[in-house]
Amino acid sequence: MPGLPPVEDMKDEVVLAEVRDAFGVIRVVEVGEYRFLEFGEAIEQSCVFTADPSWLEYDYTRAMFVGALCHEAPESALFLGLGAGTLTQACLRFLPLDDVETIELRPDVPRLAMEYLGLEDDERLTVRIGDAMQLLPTAETADLIFVDLYTDTGPGVGHLAWRFLDDCRAKLNPGGWLIINQWAGDDGKPLGAALLRGLYHRHYWECPVVEGNVVVLVPADLDQQFDREAVSQRAKALQAQLGYSLQPLIDAVRMAT
Repeated sequence: MPGLPPVEDMKDEVVLAEVRDAFGVIRVVEVGEYRFLEFGEAIEQSCVFTADPSWLEYDYTRAMFVGALCHEAPESALFLGLGAGTLTQACLRFLPLDDVETIELRPDVPRLAMEYLGLEDDERLTVRIGDAMQLLPTAETADLIFVDLYTDTGPGVGHLAWRFLDDCRAKLNPGGWLIINQWAGDDGKPLGAALLRGLYHRHYWECPVVEGNVVVLVPADLDQQFDREAVSQRAKALQAQLGYSLQPLIDAVRMAT
């Protein structure tokens, strides 16, 4: 299983691209077999294993993929925030998706992802440029919705915006799941835990990960439950293709408190 380069090898990094837009600097940096998408002062946003751009290196992306496996057979997905596109590519490759829409704030991000980070021009994938909070009303409903809106200073305002997060859940098809990558506080609870508990009536699940994030799994309906056994079976069926086990993350999923 590949891992991140040793610290002593980071001196061998090569800057492949650097652009500046209205929000700051975007860089693509290569270190050995890995390429990194960075914002601002070398703030790492995404990591791509160049031999397989659908490989999910970080636990938080694997936890978000666990959220996708909550749905038995998703046909549509909406990604709010693209990054390097590794999670998008993994979902396109391993799930029975017919229609995938991504909303990305910065125009250079998808361009750099396709040019340097292995994002494929898949006919099922539509990328729109703009603010997710503004464009969400015009998006199609979906079986899966992923919220991962990070800048070089941390999570975007949408991660703590009641109306936006409520609208995200409202965009789910029946049986759908909303998957949010939240920062964790010192208490291990997700950023905005009180807001999330009120908004989602405590009916959601959390998956803490080693990077210090908590991935939040929100069902479209209060009748839906996190079916640990079914998710484990789906993950096991994909394990040989994925190249890693998702079971430790599935075991870590907990009901919100």
